[in-house]
Amino acid sequence: MASGGLQLLGFVMAFLGWIGIIISTAMPQWKMASYAGDNIVTAQALYEGLWMSCAMQSTGQIQCKVYDSLLKLEGSLQATRALMVASILLGLVGIFVAVTGMKCMKCMEDDQVKKMRMAVFGGVIFIISGLAALVATSWYGNRVARAFYDPFTPVNTRFEFGSALFIGWAASSLAILGGSFLCCSCPRRETSYPPTRGYPKNASSTGKDYV
Repeated sequence: MASGGLQLLGFVMAFLGWIGIIISTAMPQWKMASYAGDNIVTAQALYEGLWMSCAMQSTGQIQCKVYDSLLKLEGSLQATRALMVASILLGLVGIFVAVTGMKCMKCMEDDQVKKMRMAVFGGVIFIISGLAALVATSWYGNRVARAFYDPFTPVNTRFEFGSALFIGWAASSLAILGGSFLCCSCPRRETSYPPTRGYPKNASSTGKDYV
């Protein structure tokens, strides 16, 4: 029962991490730059994400623009996109595989060893999915930090970490931790002992003792 509870906890954590990865990928707040002009009324906040850039005025109005051309984007941004999409697809596969191996499901009940192996395989997929998202968000954050501390970057064009990065880091950690819990349900190998040999029974003497 304890392994079943750990398995269920791991699946819930990995599933929530997968949802967080989707939210982080769709959010435009991967990096943000806030600055005010000569007049405080014209203050605005600029956001840039994987798919679009947005500007929010002090009045609360938000204007977003989707990137026009894929070929004009930086190679690092395209690689970040690919890693996040791959993470989402791997997480989807991990869900189906892990559900098949869950103890609370009736699939493959006739072979418990294969059933637990499916749960472990689903956990491994979740770990790979979380690692892909972690690499993508960390790589993007490293680029933002290097550009921020670059002395040649103008002050009004420096960006900081956006909320999507923090969500991505938390979500990838959940996916990795949940996948690790699923891997803890790995079936143990049973030690095979040689069959015990019975002691030979003394043959009952049917004859009579003679002196």
